Amino acid sequence: MSTQFRATTLALAVGVALGAAPSYAAEAASSAKEEQVERIAVVGTRSAPRSVADSPVPIDIVGGDELGKNASSDMLDMLQAAVPSFNVRQQPISDAASFIRPVNLRGLSSDSTLILLNGKRRHRASVIAFQGGGVNDGAQGPDISVIPSVALKQVEVLRDGAAAQYGSDAIAGVMNFVLKDAADGGSISVRHGEYYEGDGTQLVVDGNVGLPFTDDGFANLSFQYKTADATSRSVQRPDATDLIGAGNTSVNDPAQIWGNPEIDDDITIFGNVGLDLGDDKEFYMFGNYSDRIATGGYYYRNPQDRGGVFTGTDADDNDIHLVGDMDGLNNGVACPSLPKFANTDNILDDPTYQLIADPNTAVGQNCWAFNELFPGGYTPQFTGEINDTSLTMGTRGEIKSGFLKDALFDISGSVGRNKSTYTLANTVNPSMGSLNNDQPNNAFEAGSYIQLEKSFNADLTKGIDIGLDDDMNFATGIEWRQESFEIISGEQASWQQGPLATQGFSVGSHGFAGFSPESQGINTRQSIAAYVDVEAYVTEDLLLGAALRYEDFSSFGDTTNYKLTAQYQLTDELSLRASHSTGFRAPTVGQANVVNTQTSLVNGELIQSATFPPTHPVSVQKGGVELEPEESESFAIGLVYQSGDFFMTVDAYQIEVTDRVAQTDKFFIDQDDVDALQGEYPSPELLLGGSITYFANNFDTKTQGIDVVMNYGMELMGGDTKLSLAYNYNKTDVENRKPTIDPKTGLPVLDDDGNLTYATSDFKVRRLEEGIPEHRATLTFAQSWEDVSMFVRGNYFGEWFATHADEPDVDSSYGWSETVGSSFTLDAEVSYFVNDNWTLSAGANNILDTDAQELQKNGGAYGVVGAKFYESGPFDYNGGFYYVKAQYNF
Repeated sequence: MSTQFRATTLALAVGVALGAAPSYAAEAASSAKEEQVERIAVVGTRSAPRSVADSPVPIDIVGGDELGKNASSDMLDMLQAAVPSFNVRQQPISDAASFIRPVNLRGLSSDSTLILLNGKRRHRASVIAFQGGGVNDGAQGPDISVIPSVALKQVEVLRDGAAAQYGSDAIAGVMNFVLKDAADGGSISVRHGEYYEGDGTQLVVDGNVGLPFTDDGFANLSFQYKTADATSRSVQRPDATDLIGAGNTSVNDPAQIWGNPEIDDDITIFGNVGLDLGDDKEFYMFGNYSDRIATGGYYYRNPQDRGGVFTGTDADDNDIHLVGDMDGLNNGVACPSLPKFANTDNILDDPTYQLIADPNTAVGQNCWAFNELFPGGYTPQFTGEINDTSLTMGTRGEIKSGFLKDALFDISGSVGRNKSTYTLANTVNPSMGSLNNDQPNNAFEAGSYIQLEKSFNADLTKGIDIGLDDDMNFATGIEWRQESFEIISGEQASWQQGPLATQGFSVGSHGFAGFSPESQGINTRQSIAAYVDVEAYVTEDLLLGAALRYEDFSSFGDTTNYKLTAQYQLTDELSLRASHSTGFRAPTVGQANVVNTQTSLVNGELIQSATFPPTHPVSVQKGGVELEPEESESFAIGLVYQSGDFFMTVDAYQIEVTDRVAQTDKFFIDQDDVDALQGEYPSPELLLGGSITYFANNFDTKTQGIDVVMNYGMELMGGDTKLSLAYNYNKTDVENRKPTIDPKTGLPVLDDDGNLTYATSDFKVRRLEEGIPEHRATLTFAQSWEDVSMFVRGNYFGEWFATHADEPDVDSSYGWSETVGSSFTLDAEVSYFVNDNWTLSAGANNILDTDAQELQKNGGAYGVVGAKFYESGPFDYNGGFYYVKAQYNF
């Protein structure tokens, strides 16, 4: 296969050429040709691959080896260390978002960044981040964490809107993960590490091998196996301390764990295959199989205070301790009443409770209090099994005859599937009362979500002579996609209405109610798109490009978007570049159809909170309407400077997004709502006292920022030295917040003071605007000698709005929150090359063990959630993490 063919078909396969600066030092001029190829971007334009300095839009290129220089084995943490405009955080007690963490590029939600694998669209995860930490509330993006660094040649991060080229989701940018394609050689490594605190022990074994696939192809295979223990950064809750002081010996210390989930048997396999078919044509295939099990904690259920399980109210609205009549008829045996007990008292010593708990009496046989099962209260455990598979197959090559002679084609089909199955342990279905004794291990299988996507792509690109210095590159293509979101119901005990359902006890497995048969089903959407893309050097120094894309969706209709790009070479060292584009993000099928019930912390109290589709009768009662796509408009301007071994880019940008899709704030269900829902929804009285949310086009945003990347290579201390600085300023403002509309009158809803009410509260707006630091920077010093290499990386995080547990305190708009000053962490690694095969490494993230921001001890959250640090911090609240690694190359 010719060199020209390899270059041009690679461009067509991977997509559109991005152009920008690498986030680490550029390769020196004396680098080998093979290394130079690694700095070539093949995403962003459908012309031949470009040097990152010759592209009109900014890109970071991070090599697979660079990604591996990190204490974390999670791809999300690796990218955050390499790309300052990329943010991700730990999310304890956030349901499935603890296992598939949402990310942010340029401050926008995770589903505003398009993810590609070898240039082909990557399928979404089935997990919707119902507790997504502000910016990501309700986001549904792909699961990047399944991709191991050992499988990657490089990652290309396009920091510019590209919906006109790729379609939905590319509002903030595009990330392209390029798999290794070597036909020989490989590696295997073992890494062990843990946090300075002595927990979170992690073992990672990974490997890669390149094999010939006949004489004219390759098969490159990678695997990763990982386990990780849970962490705990918890404090004992004051209410648990009071219970222990009152004599309750069944309360754990700590009663609630706040930390990273436990990861079991996380295994991932990736494969990349290519075969030269002759006559300048090639077959390719790549895909993955991944499976992992993760277990995290939930909130503690106080045995004398948790509503819907232990406590409730009577007909006169007095606080009581719930006593359930199991036959519902008293059957001649009246259940005694119990007042609600203070935490400084011990209900277990109360004679009336002891009568209820005595199985040898008629009262004890018919009446039930949950203290009999959990005398010290309980903390549910949430387990998710995440299974992810994908396969892409295609052929590409050059047309040899006819009017399309010399044109390149690429025809491919892809399928991707992500399934998440949820199980709760150490919990109850309160409405079942004493029947919970029959539930094995007090565990419930709550059901599954499945995201399935299929696509077909046909692309064509050809150089056309129009009298310029060089041929104009013309590209066109079509894309068909189908995506479905399926809900599979859980076991009956996880959702059924037991005999105590009408006696003040909650329904469904507590913490995360199982999906009922009413929720079960498949929803599907199809789309078809066509695009044209042209690019040409109008003069020797001026590059212009334009793209136009039309896409039609079966759900909400069609959309047309465009993009314009330009780069002008002022001198041999300096060029200017600019882009302007429109874009869109289609609301996901999951966001439009998901049903979910979870436990949320509201004003210091745990309540059941349900999410319904926006067109569901319960949502419509609160103003829900069918979702529309988000639309965006982006502007960017920048410069590229390169002189010898010094490389610098500066890019300013503005992204305006209208009709952003987000999860609404909670709407509480009162008796008027229950009365209105009679006949529209089965048993609406079971919603009374809880809250509901749905997805809506709630507001607009304007994001403005600047990216600065500088790299310099030199010889120092007898070796090769590389310095790199990357800085991002990013500011998002929420605009045009939509007021809550009364569906009956069509008029805005006013509060008791006559002010407008909004589905997006002031608190959530502040989280969107200030929850991520506006300023972020990394400075890396890398040094290599013949036998030793090392790097030191400093990470700077500007001030941010610290929040906890998603809700403000009842007594203050931001009572559990505060503005936190800037922070600095330091990472380092040293590697010793024993010989040509063996490499030994040791390193640490947050080597100085910089503390995360501690919760205000006089604030409500410190006690209610049992945590020491704010969960929303920009770096890992678990503290320093060290590791050792041995790698064998062959």
